[in-house]
Amino acid sequence: MTTNAERRAALQRDRAAALAERLESLLQLSGDERVLDVGAGTGALAFALAPRVREVVAVEIDEELAARARADAPENVEVVVGDGEHLPFDRGEFDVAGTLRTLHHTRRPELIVAELARVTRPGGTILVVDQLAPVDPLAALELTRFEHARDPSTSRILADNDLRGLFDANGLVLRRQDVVREPRDLDAYLDLAGCEGSERECARALAPSGYEAVVGWYVLAR
Repeated sequence: MTTNAERRAALQRDRAAALAERLESLLQLSGDERVLDVGAGTGALAFALAPRVREVVAVEIDEELAARARADAPENVEVVVGDGEHLPFDRGEFDVAGTLRTLHHTRRPELIVAELARVTRPGGTILVVDQLAPVDPLAALELTRFEHARDPSTSRILADNDLRGLFDANGLVLRRQDVVREPRDLDAYLDLAGCEGSERECARALAPSGYEAVVGWYVLAR
């Protein structure tokens, strides 16, 4: 049976080139940066940045995902099992800190954003990437219900204005925002989460018509 880590790693390989290309356009890097990846999963963001920086520290709370990331990691990537809401680092340790599609999997996204701000040096860069909810509260609730039925680790999909509020609360300045629409094949999307049996039928019934994800990419100055 395919594990969650194996499914995530396979998707990561499929998306690696596109992710690297997008990061190339978003982030101006000198090559000497120390970078933090919070909620690293199997290492997608960390691995994409590794060839362009001095060092990446990848933090992942799930030990299975962390082990898979560690097994595949380049030499300049250190994988640490830890909680993104309570990072084991001092203030201002990193030049760049980021989180990729993580905030909707935590009940306290405000803590992750605050921790990213805390451990990034003044003048550093923070990258936040996450799925966005519609502005309409009912549509946002329905989207979260579907995503939670598909993957119970989903807590809440935040809207753009929710994220901007978190950024403002931590004194972060938005330098660039890209909003990307990602059409999704529903069956493949359910397969990715290992959603089967009655849970699959429930998720299918809750899926928005013509479902596509809206993903926000935010580059912020500390």
